[in-house]
Amino acid sequence: MAKKKNIEEPVRKAGLFEYAPAPESPAAAGDIATSYGHFIGGEFVDSSGSEALKTVNPATEQVLAEFAQGTDEDVDRAVAAARKAFADWSSLPGSERAKYLFRIARIIQERSRELAVLESMDNGKPIRETRDFDIPTVAAWFFYYAGWADKLDYAGFGANPRPLGVAGQVIPWNFPLMMLAWKIAPALATGNTVVLKPAETTPLTALRFAEICRQAGLPKGVVNIVTGDGRTGAALTAHPDVNKVAFTGSTPVGRAIARQLAGSRKKLSLELGGKAANIVFDDAPIDQAVEGIVNGIFFNQGHVCCAGSRLLVQESVQDEVLDALKRRMATLRVGDPLDKNTDIGAINSAAQLARITELTEAGEAEGAERWSPECELPGTGFWFKPTLFTGVSQAHRIAQEEIFGPVLSVLTFRTPDEAVAKANNTPYGLSAGIWTEKGSRILWMANRLKAGVVWANTFNKFDPTSPFGGYKESGYGREGGRHGLEAYLDV
Repeated sequence: MAKKKNIEEPVRKAGLFEYAPAPESPAAAGDIATSYGHFIGGEFVDSSGSEALKTVNPATEQVLAEFAQGTDEDVDRAVAAARKAFADWSSLPGSERAKYLFRIARIIQERSRELAVLESMDNGKPIRETRDFDIPTVAAWFFYYAGWADKLDYAGFGANPRPLGVAGQVIPWNFPLMMLAWKIAPALATGNTVVLKPAETTPLTALRFAEICRQAGLPKGVVNIVTGDGRTGAALTAHPDVNKVAFTGSTPVGRAIARQLAGSRKKLSLELGGKAANIVFDDAPIDQAVEGIVNGIFFNQGHVCCAGSRLLVQESVQDEVLDALKRRMATLRVGDPLDKNTDIGAINSAAQLARITELTEAGEAEGAERWSPECELPGTGFWFKPTLFTGVSQAHRIAQEEIFGPVLSVLTFRTPDEAVAKANNTPYGLSAGIWTEKGSRILWMANRLKAGVVWANTFNKFDPTSPFGGYKESGYGREGGRHGLEAYLDV
């Protein structure tokens, strides 16, 4: 049992007082069934197979529910339901499709507390993030693409652009409901129907979204959700009656999907891994930059494809930045994801924790210096302290491989040219951050960084009106904004 802390006892090094616990009630997540089937043709149905998987709360390791392992036959049924619904859905006027999207967005807002708590329980991320970022972003995505539904002729893709047909979508576990929204909202707005497979560790908010579709009166078969592991995803992406495949996840799986679809007529978009550089120049506002560094790597436990996992700091301010960064890291609160004061929640799974642990041990073995603030970790669940490495070279695995956890690798540079060379020395190309007071330097750097998204004096800022995506081994295609429509249109 963890030692009870005195509320008047100051936190060592931070110079602050402890926060009293402010837990959100798990009951706010609503009823969680003991087992789930698939959502096909507007109804929850049993799987054709008998295999079931379990989803656990990563903060407690308690089983939340069992869910069906989707079979090839289940995928066939879901794609057939989507194909049957496509004719009527695609022939609706855009203004009518928009009504359903607006309705879904409003229901998401009305049920935001329920969805935020359920997401935190199933994923492990802090309630503060699901409440203030994830769920508002989900609603905003549906509102935004509802506005596009009757304006496709003016989107810049030619007159009378047509939907592709059935979209097969596979989403990851780091932002389960948000990735669902990023994919389903533009697909429906453009007149496509959908079969979606959520990640096997975080299926619950996708299944709750199925309830929202029924509550909104969405025509049967327009959205279908089939649960399962990678076998189900492979069956969906390979299905001959799927016209469009959208995948967000790891680069190795993305490569496999690209090989699988090579030579087919299926349209493909991939949003894969990243190893973003957060670049701090000597004229940057240090306190502001430190907040951006912390947000860039410790937001969502570092389970972010565009996380600023490499810090490139100019040599002349290295000591100042690292001192300020360590002071700030010492104030981060690691613990119960349902506590509103928590900054860093639980790692999503035992497998991911093992991956993070293996790479950090490799960093130490290769000679980098490891540092973490003092903090007590809960006795059960999957946890990892916020960690930074100094003395990192470009050849180290922690500087090249995506860790997907709360681990920051610090490198230095002397000149802007060196910063660009080091930032681009990665197989990925998803995002980057620049911290400087000079607008000319921001533009100079942005033109040379090989990243799909470049933030200036901020990090991890997302808006439905702005396209997001990468290139190189970070994938291709864009989600968000007008550009996000093109992936679902025959142009």
